[in-house]
Formats: sequence, structure tokens, C-alpha cells
Amino acid sequence: MAPAKRRAHSGRLSRACRGGRFGSAREYAMKPSTCRLAAVVGIAWSLSVGSSGAPAQQATTLSYGPASSVGMDAALLDEAVQLYRAAVERGELKGAVLMVARRGVIVLHEAVGWRHEAYQLPMENDTLFRMASNTKPVIGTAVLILQEEGRLSLDDRAARYLESFDNSRSRDITIRQLLSHSSGLRIGPIFYPFEGDENPTLIGAVAKFGAEGPAVEPGTSYSYNNAGYNTVGAIIEVASGMPLEDFLRARIYEPLGMTDTLNHEDQTKLSRMATVYRGRPRDGGRVVFRQGFTPGDPPDFPIVRASGGMISTGPDYARFLQMYLNRGRYADAQILSEDSVAAGTRGEIVSGTNTRYGLGWQITSDGTYSHAGSDGTMGWVDPEREIIGMAFTQSPGGINPRREFQNLVNRAADRGAADQ
Repeated sequence: MAPAKRRAHSGRLSRACRGGRFGSAREYAMKPSTCRLAAVVGIAWSLSVGSSGAPAQQATTLSYGPASSVGMDAALLDEAVQLYRAAVERGELKGAVLMVARRGVIVLHEAVGWRHEAYQLPMENDTLFRMASNTKPVIGTAVLILQEEGRLSLDDRAARYLESFDNSRSRDITIRQLLSHSSGLRIGPIFYPFEGDENPTLIGAVAKFGAEGPAVEPGTSYSYNNAGYNTVGAIIEVASGMPLEDFLRARIYEPLGMTDTLNHEDQTKLSRMATVYRGRPRDGGRVVFRQGFTPGDPPDFPIVRASGGMISTGPDYARFLQMYLNRGRYADAQILSEDSVAAGTRGEIVSGTNTRYGLGWQITSDGTYSHAGSDGTMGWVDPEREIIGMAFTQSPGGINPRREFQNLVNRAADRGAADQ
């Protein structure tokens, strides 16, 4: 049985949320999740408005507002949320957090289902998720930052930074090829075993990739590969002179105000993390789930990686997506130049073919770019419609209606524009 339905966030706080600051910790804990989110996040997210209350044409930050204020159809957004409510009720997913913003206005922010079913803990708007490959756009961003500062170039060879790649097999692999999955690496595991390594490091772990080398000539074909991204992570450490997580925190998370984003578990936040439920469809379309990662379990690997491993929330990742929609800026933080955003969000050409994969982003023909994670998260940026959106679950193997959700969001924008 799913938790009681909660109204999709329309930008207006309920009566329980009004009345000023929260009081005691106990009072705070008893507030609805949308109220807690407004207290924790909404205060920091400002949107310039005129005396009429109409939003500015393009906000550089995020705040809540009604769908009508940015030309979106609220009824279609409600239909989009209902897709996930119904999936939870049918047992196809355990839970989800959904967010949509247009022109800086958050028009939908809804939590449905469970973050831990056995303990009857509902999903909350600020639940923490294992982001898996939604980490990759962040890694691409880190490389673009370093290129702007002249500390590396996308077309540098990996061997310039990693001695383990300076051999006849791997010497021609470039950073661009590693980021765009065209390096020729066909290595299956995320890392090779760490047995006997008392002090494992990212640089040491990827040395095995350099020794093995590419299976095909670099730059000639596309093949999605996690080992390539972990190699990029090691290059970031060498070029920046900082551990990977420290660089991401200092140059991306903190400037964007992503206070709930990290690359390892925080013991003080375990109660907010969602449990992963791995599904397997059975005859008749029924999905059978088994409990996977549970907050407090040992980490998957003894080191921070670049292929995945990030932990974040919907509100935090929204800031990252909005920064891209804003062409590199969020509030007072200029993370990337417009040229870098453009470079990172166009499909790379490999052997004359557009791979539809950029520097950490999957690119669609209409210019929308997105990425998904293997534990059930997905976020996208639609520059044409001025929309960012997220559908976060922790139910891999379930029946996830995220494409239908995205289509309804697009229709909400298109119908709203037609009605104006």
C-alpha cells in the first residue's frame, strides 16, 4: 500500500507552512515535507519579480511558483505525477521524487511512494538518492572548468597526466575520447579487484586500464564505458592537485549551494537516504523486488569514483541542471562559460557519425540533453522549452514511466504556450 497521496507542489505553500519561521526541532520535524523543503531550500532560492508579481523573463535561480506563471498547463503536470503514483500503486516502483522547473520557476515538486517500504518511511522531497551515472555530467563539468583555467585540454592525451597510459597500447587516448566513450576501451568492470592494496587510490586503480589498453583504435567508435570515466577522474586529480571529491565540492557543489551532494555516505544523513529495490519482471508483467543497497551498507568501492557514486537530492541536482540551462551560471556563481556549456552539450562526431553523446551528456535530436543512472535517476535540460526536469527513483528493473513523464511535461509547456 502506498503512502497517502500528497498534492503536487504548485508553488503555493499550504496553510501548515505559512506563519513565519519554524520553531523547535520537534515542530520542524512534524511539518509536511514540502514545508521543510521550503525552509531548507526555498529561502535561498530567490526569483526577481516586479511589482505586478510576474516573474522575470529568465531567472538565474530557482523558486516555487504556479504553472500558469510560466505558461504551463497544470492539469497535464498533474497527469505526469499520476503516472508515478499509479506505478507505485501497481507495485511497479517503490517510490519517486519528481521535479520540473521552467524559466527558473519550480512548477512541480512531488514525492510519491516509499524510501524504505518495510519501515514505512515515505519518500520526501529532500530524500537522498544514489545517483550512479548521473555523476557523469558533473565529471564533464569538472574537466571543462580545468580546461578554462588552462590546466588541461580536452585533446590532451591521457598519458600526459597518467604514466600508466604512456605505452604503445594506450598512448593515443585523449581526454575528449574518454569523456565521449570513444576511447576504444572495452573494459567491463568499473574497477578491477583491489585485493592486496592496503591504500587504494583512483590513480592506482586506473593504472590497470592503461596497461590493458583499448580493444579498438581510439576515436573510431562509440561504446559506453565506465572505466573511461574513472580514468578521467584520475586525470582531474592530477591536473587539479586535489582529490576528486575535494575538487568537485570546491568548484561545483559549494558554489552552487548543493549542500546535500557528496561522493560518499554522510552518517548524519543516512535517515534521509532511500533504499535501493532491484526489480525483476515476472510472467504476467508483475515486478518482484529484492532489497538492494540500504543506507549504512559498506560502500561499493574503497575509493571515490568518477563513473558514478554521487549522492544527491532533487533540489540539489536541480541547481546543477539550472546552471546548464543558464549557460553556465547560477545566482552569483559562474561555473562555466557559455562556450564550455555549448561544447559539452553537443554530440561528438566519431568516424563521421554523431554519437548523440557529448561530454557527460546524452543528446537528443531536438537539442535536449539528459543522463540517467543505473539505480533509477534521470534528469534533463530542454533549452528550447526553457525546462529542467527530474524523475528520481531507486527501483532499477522496475517499470519506470520516465519517458511518458517527460512527454507530458513537454505537452504541458506546449499547450500552455498555445493557450497564451
